This record gives sequence, structure tokens and C-alpha cells, in this order.
Amino acid sequence: MLQQVDEIQIVGSVSSGEEMINKLPTFNPDVILMDIMMKGMTGIEATRWIKKTRSNVKIILLFSEIKKEFLTSGIQAGIDGYLLKDVEKETLVDSIKTVMNGEKYYESIASFVLGDFYKKEACTQQVKKQIKLIDLTKRELEVLALLANGRSTKETAGELFISIKTVDSHKMHILDKLGLRNTAELVKYAIKNNVISI
Repeated sequence: MLQQVDEIQIVGSVSSGEEMINKLPTFNPDVILMDIMMKGMTGIEATRWIKKTRSNVKIILLFSEIKKEFLTSGIQAGIDGYLLKDVEKETLVDSIKTVMNGEKYYESIASFVLGDFYKKEACTQQVKKQIKLIDLTKRELEVLALLANGRSTKETAGELFISIKTVDSHKMHILDKLGLRNTAELVKYAIKNNVISI
């Protein structure tokens, strides 16, 4: 599917997590498309190992159907994106470009897994309930919900009609108030505290 995409070079393929780990120094990939179900080590186990040793490598987890436990485990292992196996070529290419830009890619599953939480009313009521005494502004609540819902910084800016710089500023304040370090931890927090429903 990706052979004819000029911006992407395929450096190799493997059939198991163990083989991926063994060939990692040889392949030296920027992005790994990781099947969650492989012989021996699972995709999540392989992701966890790779992220501990090569944290700069981006990993997109591929799965045949969406399951809460696998999504949660994948995020905790450090995946950069999550896709169904039967996605269109354009979606796959977009996901690779997104993670290479340092952003997370959960958009293909957002509507199913995260539901309509990004809507303003749900955002205001549900998030305030979960974060309790943490004083987030209305705009920060909107940004939190959209980012946790898998939106990129650019998409969040577009939906709220604000600049990317403003989104980054809100995100920085949100992470600071919640004691988090990055978007991955923000999504974990949202899932763990039922800010978003799975």
C-alpha cells in the first residue's frame, strides 16, 4: 500500500515482536506499523520494549477491531497512534505524517471510542466533575476535550477559531494544572479519570 508513496520509504517487515526487536538496529525506522497480534510477543509488549530503548521511534498500533483494554494498554505502553487494519491508504499516510510531526493519531477511532465528549456541554460538566478543584477556564476545558478526543493542535485551533499558538498556550496551562507532561499523559488521564468514555 505504501510502496508508491514518495515521502515514505519501507525499510523492512517482520512477522513477530521478537524479530522486530532483533532487527531494530538494522532497520533503524522512524515509524513502525505494529500489528497488535503477532507470534510470541504481542504488539503492545513489543511497543513497551521499544519505547524503553528507542523512545524516539514512533509506533502506530494496528488492530482488527477496537477494544477498550487494548487501547488503554497501548496508550500506557507509549503508542503514538492507533488504526484499524482496513483503513484507506490516505488515512494511513496521514497517520504516519502526523506522528512524525510529534503529534498523536487516534482520530480514526475517536468517534467510536471517545464518543461525543468533545461537545461543549459534556466537556464543561464531565471534566469539571472529574478534575474537581482544579481551576480550568472554559476555553481550557474545550481544548482539553478536543485534544483528549484525538484532535491535533491544528484541528483544535480550527474548531475553536483560535491560533495554533493559543492552543499550545492553553495546552501548556492544562498540563501544568493537571501535573502532566505531554499529550499521551493527557489521554491516559482522561481515560483513567473517566473524562472520556470508552
